[in-house]
This record gives sequence, C-alpha cells and structure tokens, in this order.
Amino acid sequence: MDGVLAEELLVTMGLVRRHLRRSAGRPFPFSALTDAQAELVRTVRRSPGISVAEAAAELGLVANTVSTLVGQLTERGLLLRTQDPADRRIARLTLTDPARERVEAWRDRRTALVTAAIDDLAPADQDALRAALPVLAVLAERLHPEELERV
Repeated sequence: MDGVLAEELLVTMGLVRRHLRRSAGRPFPFSALTDAQAELVRTVRRSPGISVAEAAAELGLVANTVSTLVGQLTERGLLLRTQDPADRRIARLTLTDPARERVEAWRDRRTALVTAAIDDLAPADQDALRAALPVLAVLAERLHPEELERV
C-alpha cells in the first residue's frame, strides 16, 4: 500500500476531532488539562476503579508517568486515588463527583452532535459507517503501543 489510504484516514479523523472539539468544546476545568491528563480522565470515566497499572497499560504509558498524572489530577480535585482493599499496594482511580458530572455532560453534548450529524446522512452512508466500525476497532487495536512493540 502506498500510504494514501492511511493519510486520508488520518486527515479525516483529524477533521472529525477538530470540528467536534470546536462544536462541543471542552468542559471546564478540562480545557486547561494537557492531552495526557484529559486522556487519563476519559480512561477513568470509562473504567471507574481502574488501577494505575491498568490505566498505564491502556494508555501505553509507564506507571510512573500515570502516577505523576494522577497526582496532578488529584491536586486539581478531579481524581480520587484509593487503596484496593484486597491489595493495599494497588491504587484504584475514580473521578470526583463534580468531575464525573462535567465529563458526562460534555460526553452527552458530543454524542448529541455526532448523532445529529449521522441522522443527516443517507441511510446507505449510515450503513457504511456502521459496517466500518469493526474494522476501525481492529485498526485501533493494532495501533495500540503494546501491539506495535510486537511488530
């Protein structure tokens, strides 16, 4: 393959993300977060109670980096870090209630915008998009840092 498909996919995905970010914005105080901090917040929202090690693996980062991010987000009142009752060496992460509410409201805005845009597509285009999702999921998995290390 000559890279044209990859380049077109990257350009299109970038446009979707930028347009959505401009339309939905970022919830305060998340607009001041670094990309790594925001990604950790999203990871914890999707998986409340995730351990630092599990979050590091999912994000493709080393545990020390995630621990630093956790410290920063805890200081800002966005994350709670608690010891696992079964193994006190493991830290479990959850969002604070105000952070969770803001992230969920932002997620709902984004979902509504994307739903409206999809609803405006022709039925055949909606079907094509639906059919592409499994392939995009496989592509995402193959681009995971752990997967790339095996290549």
